[in-house]
Amino acid sequence: MATYKTQIRSGVYYDSAKLMMLQRSLAELPGVLDTGVVMGTDSNKELLAHIGLDTPEVKAAKPDELAIVIKAENEKAADDALAQVDSLLAARKSQGGDEYRPRSIESAVEAAPDAGWVIVSVAGRYATAVTRECLRLGKHVHLFSDNVSIENEIELKKEARELGLLVMGPDCGTAIVDGIGMAFANKVRKGPIGIVAAAGTGLQQVSSRIHQLNSGITFGIGTGGRDLKESVGAITFLMGLDVLARDPDTKVIVLTSKPPAAKVAEEVLKKARKAGKPVVVNFIARPITTTRDGNLFFATGLDDAARLAVELANNPPTLTGDEDLPIKKFTKEQKYFRGLFSGGTLAYEAQHILAGYMPKVLANSPINKENQLPDAFVSQENCIVDLGEDEFTQGRLHPMMDNELRIRRLYEEARDPEVAVIMLDVVIGYGSHPNPASEIAPAIAKCIAEAKNAGRHLEVVCVATGTDEDPQNLNDQIAQLKAAGAIVDTSNEVVCRYVGRIMRALAERDVVEEKAVGKPVDLENLKKPLSCINVGLESFYTNIKDQGAPCIQVEWKPPAGGNEKLMNILQKMKAPVKK
Repeated sequence: MATYKTQIRSGVYYDSAKLMMLQRSLAELPGVLDTGVVMGTDSNKELLAHIGLDTPEVKAAKPDELAIVIKAENEKAADDALAQVDSLLAARKSQGGDEYRPRSIESAVEAAPDAGWVIVSVAGRYATAVTRECLRLGKHVHLFSDNVSIENEIELKKEARELGLLVMGPDCGTAIVDGIGMAFANKVRKGPIGIVAAAGTGLQQVSSRIHQLNSGITFGIGTGGRDLKESVGAITFLMGLDVLARDPDTKVIVLTSKPPAAKVAEEVLKKARKAGKPVVVNFIARPITTTRDGNLFFATGLDDAARLAVELANNPPTLTGDEDLPIKKFTKEQKYFRGLFSGGTLAYEAQHILAGYMPKVLANSPINKENQLPDAFVSQENCIVDLGEDEFTQGRLHPMMDNELRIRRLYEEARDPEVAVIMLDVVIGYGSHPNPASEIAPAIAKCIAEAKNAGRHLEVVCVATGTDEDPQNLNDQIAQLKAAGAIVDTSNEVVCRYVGRIMRALAERDVVEEKAVGKPVDLENLKKPLSCINVGLESFYTNIKDQGAPCIQVEWKPPAGGNEKLMNILQKMKAPVKK
């Protein structure tokens, strides 16, 4: 029958890597069947219970106590194993060599004042206090630790933003600074592409693929997986985007994340449009309605994001802004769009595309039932009306054959002082009106003239569907519509995106630019050769050293014996945060 022996040690602290190594070493001893070496937290006790090592002593252990459980063939084997714990720990410790290892972060900063970063991988319950200490000392933080509450994450990131410092994390698995990979990272060459990622393995995959495609990285800024949640509000993500937008060495920016909150994603894209350089966007699970929107390029996945970034870096595109849009011509009251369609499929596609530009587009035949236009005969806000639907065709010809009803509706919409843009489709071919532009074009010209006389600008845009060999001749139809003052294209998508850009710009024109929150990250300091301090997992320290960057390992133990209340009191007694 197996024997169980437990030893509880108070006033000690070891990181999870050291405990794992001790556990493995004990498991290899003669007569030992199983072992458990953990700090006495509730979650660790649950793990031991799951594997049948929850002895009475373990159940009584406190979070700041070390619990060592031995399951052995007999009592002697268990006693012999416990007798070797100290020698095994000492052997593990001696592997660190004779390098100076300060016992506090403050001492490490004194020894390496140029270290700009601290990698933190201590247990989650201590991570907030450790990170706050790093911020107090003016350091950027790569917070690998998990099990940090979202409330603490928000507080830490707000503190960091006020100081112009980055907190990457919690639960940030990967980062690349100065060509050096931190925590879980790959050796990626330097190059013209910067990445902001709320996805650790996503950053690894994109950066690795960029390397494989013979390009490289300026920065790989991780944020932790929760940064794009609505409660956090992309604090670190937006700071990272700002850094890359200001960095002259970053020619292309890649944004990637796990599924973001819709509201936060829109805020990030709004900032990205002002980056002044190509931005590749890969928000997993977010529907893509276009491959390009100005300087934004939308990727279908991680590999596509890497491919796009390299392609854009090698062949810089011509970037166009919204200078070509007639925004200043509209009055302050003009804010709505009206679509009057004869083609049902064109109306559906317009809804789909415009959903990427406007929060809501009503329709009498909506894709999303929540966007149902209450009365098809009365337009509201931004809306699309398919005049080929049953309510309009009872007792009259289809609008592709009879323009009368649509022209009457066109006049009605054009006289609304809140309407800025009207979109029409003109579909020709066999069976359609013999010359639809002959009736629609004069109506468009009249609407534009009346709006001008009323002191308003009215933008009328048309998609023309057909060919030059149709009886009506597509080129002739386009010429008539353009002569009337309409913007015309044969692509429904092109027209819809033009409309979408106008409506988005109108929605943003009166938005008062929020005063920048916090302090911008000092780009000059951030671009200095990487030097860092490691608090926690020793393997991260070894990885940094192996890549040729200076790093100091802190022999950290929780102050006040791990008593969190006392730790908070000690933290408050320290000097104020550096400004």
